[in-house]
Amino acid sequence: MFKKWLLALCVGGLALNACAAPDGAAAAPEATVRKALLSLVPNANVDSVRPAPMPGFYQVIASGHLVYVSSDGKYMLNGDLIDLSKKKNITEDGWADFRKAELAKVPAADRIVFAPANPRYRVTVFTDVNCAYCRQLHEHIADFNKAGIAVEYIAWPREGVTNEAGKTTQTYNEMVSVWCAADRKAAFSAAKLGKAPKATNCPNPVKDEFDLGVKLGVTGTPTIIGEDGSMLGGYVTPDQLLQALKTGG
Repeated sequence: MFKKWLLALCVGGLALNACAAPDGAAAAPEATVRKALLSLVPNANVDSVRPAPMPGFYQVIASGHLVYVSSDGKYMLNGDLIDLSKKKNITEDGWADFRKAELAKVPAADRIVFAPANPRYRVTVFTDVNCAYCRQLHEHIADFNKAGIAVEYIAWPREGVTNEAGKTTQTYNEMVSVWCAADRKAAFSAAKLGKAPKATNCPNPVKDEFDLGVKLGVTGTPTIIGEDGSMLGGYVTPDQLLQALKTGG
């Protein structure tokens, strides 16, 4: 719903005039911005509202999207904000800060980690056990580790958690079984080879991790995120990832 609304907004050039606080109202800018956004998309999950580097605007992250809303709640900009003097993508910096903070909340026990003894780098990978490129990436896990890269997997079933009938999807069920296995790493690697895990259930983080991916703007798998929160792409070879990490993305 939020994505369709953004598309319509871009095409139609709609301003948020109807969402502005009433004349004379003394509402804080953050509250005005939040109210403006929610008046258009009542079900949006507003995760972050903070002053933008652009004067007169706030940076808002909501339902997996980053937009800029004027402090009076009248206008919204959707797109990359570039600092021309520094030649920097301010929007990506905003995303990176948000991703880094949110990923720091995920306990190590909720990840499946393949790491060398003394890693030089760590990356988080949102993965699906059935996606072809995810499987191809995991084929090289030993090479990633040899390059000094620790790979920390987070569950992101591409089919979602439930289907249109409200039943849990096959991929979700398989990933729950992997995360509930006595030997997660072995079950994970086997699933990447097409060997379905033994069906089981337990308290697990798979739904929460799927929701986190949506919150962070993940739209497919694999999605690789660096320690600084920067998005490093989808499928890459160990050499490509190492080069990206060395050069800061």
